[in-house]
Amino acid sequence: MTTYHARSEPPASGFAVPPTWVRILLGIVLIAAGIFVLGDVALATVISAMLIGIAAIVAGGFEIVHAFWTKGWGGFVWQILLGIIYVAFGFVLVTRPVAGALALTYFLGLLLIASGVVRMFLAFRHWQEAGWFMLLSGAIGVVAGGVILSGWPLSGLWVLGFFIGIDLISHGVAWLIYAWRPAARTA
Repeated sequence: MTTYHARSEPPASGFAVPPTWVRILLGIVLIAAGIFVLGDVALATVISAMLIGIAAIVAGGFEIVHAFWTKGWGGFVWQILLGIIYVAFGFVLVTRPVAGALALTYFLGLLLIASGVVRMFLAFRHWQEAGWFMLLSGAIGVVAGGVILSGWPLSGLWVLGFFIGIDLISHGVAWLIYAWRPAARTA
């Protein structure tokens, strides 16, 4: 006897689709976490700077260890130097998270402006392929970077936490949409 399921073919990605209740739960948890983070963006900023610092220390340590497997002195020296820079950067972020958050926020503002300008220039080269959308995206990036830099250093105390909170909420909403999408229902 053959049993048929509502979904007879595997998803296009090749990965198993989690049950609907798991997707809904994940969406709700992410939204709640985002709201929690937005409740104290300064604390979230400091914590995120410390976590980035820990990640940099670990990456630097792996870079230094990996240098010993590198053939030739040139690669060895560069990997050791890069590893030391990662470890030093991470150490500063962990021991001085507020100063680190200020530096990260300033860099983020510069990065948003630079990427926005590049997108605006590329928009005119790709105008026939929805270049207006790329132009709008670039303008938003430039404005966001300008707002961050114009409020710096005060913005350095809340921007990272704010972005993390918004990202968590949008990720949670995406999971809820995915859960309630008719084609995705499996449980």
